[in-house]
Amino acid sequence: MEDISPRSPVVEDYAKAIYSLGVDGAGPVATSRLAERLGVTPGSVSAMVRKLDELGLASHTPYHGVSLTAEGRRVALEVIRHHRLLELFLSEILEMPWDRVHAEAEVLEHVLSSELEQMIADKLGDPTRDPHGDPIPSADFLIEERQTRSLNDLGPGDSGRFVRVSDSDPAMLRYLAERSISPGARLEVLDRQPFGGPLEVRFEDGGVHTLGGELTGAMRVEVDE
Repeated sequence: MEDISPRSPVVEDYAKAIYSLGVDGAGPVATSRLAERLGVTPGSVSAMVRKLDELGLASHTPYHGVSLTAEGRRVALEVIRHHRLLELFLSEILEMPWDRVHAEAEVLEHVLSSELEQMIADKLGDPTRDPHGDPIPSADFLIEERQTRSLNDLGPGDSGRFVRVSDSDPAMLRYLAERSISPGARLEVLDRQPFGGPLEVRFEDGGVHTLGGELTGAMRVEVDE
């Protein structure tokens, strides 16, 4: 029987997914989006959301979506802290390529003790960003979500700083690494091909790269005013 205690891996995965999908402040998360994110059937999501409601971790209104309670948000931020600290530890201390750390952290995040979490945070100097630029929640579950825009939404002449990228597609991360493109780099959009075509982007090191829509949609930028 699947473990559905308040701190089981499946509960933590759902809390994390609900938080991540709702972080843009758009309101409750549709169960269809949750099913797509987790790769499960809508029926499985509906059953699990009811369990989360019973556990006091989420609130679900039929046809409106699901939101985390204060306790559910704490669970989500704790597992997110584990995940992102692990990613940074694997990347910086063990020198694992950044396209591989996500899969490893997905497994280890559920078994990391609070003592080992603190040791990792101390070793890394209490970091605030993971290798992909995502914010790491603090030990008391505060998180800084910066205002960013998708690179794909920018046009010629727009400039800013590339600050984070989705870690869900290792091939994308390898592509960026091969071109020495990483969070923190300043950029300027030079051109956009019509009909949803790629962007031509110049980075601060002088390199000019043509980036397709799927990749630019995964990259987030703090845009210059």
